[in-house]
Amino acid sequence: MPEDGAVVTAGPLTPPPDSAGTPADDRAYHHSLAEDVQGMVLATLVASLGLAVFAQGGLMIGGMAGVSFLLHYALGWNFGLLFVLVNLPFYWIAVRRMGWEFTLKTFLAVGACGLLSDLLPRWAGWSHMTGLYSALVGGALCGLGVLFFIRHRASLGGVGVLAVYLQRERGISAGKVQLAFDTVLMVAAFFVLSPAKVLYSAVGAVVLSLVLMFNHRPHRYMGV
Repeated sequence: MPEDGAVVTAGPLTPPPDSAGTPADDRAYHHSLAEDVQGMVLATLVASLGLAVFAQGGLMIGGMAGVSFLLHYALGWNFGLLFVLVNLPFYWIAVRRMGWEFTLKTFLAVGACGLLSDLLPRWAGWSHMTGLYSALVGGALCGLGVLFFIRHRASLGGVGVLAVYLQRERGISAGKVQLAFDTVLMVAAFFVLSPAKVLYSAVGAVVLSLVLMFNHRPHRYMGV
């Protein structure tokens, strides 16, 4: 422990059990059940609203949600169902590398966000939304939702699982991993969306990544 009393931790997300030396100090770093529930609910509401804003603007977002949007626009299939299906292969990685708690929370997060994203247009409508507004607000909301999920040991699956693992184990910025995948995805989007929509979608993906890069850094927030 440094002279200033700050706890030295072994990873950006999860401090080791003996990091502070006492069970009481260790418990101080863990969210209670009530804190986890409210955090997951708020994250779901924020992230699903962001996804619905993207859908309203006819745009896409990065990660496996972006893959789901592209398939939704190209094939006309239900976005929520696609979002759940494309994330299935990543749960194996999540179980092996991040544990059952993270995996189960992520499974619930993906399912809930997919369902709410499909239901929100039935509950609230927008008379007009520009592509730029959809990109900026949708990207910011999705970024905040992902950030909230990460802080409660969950994610929106897919690339998010890989990004969180790499930041936890290798110290690689989750935002940078997400941004690299999104760049490739945006190139593929030109085969499905108009250039203007791809451009706005790229803006939204950058906004999401910036939210993570500025707010999700090693040792800045240690609640698990």
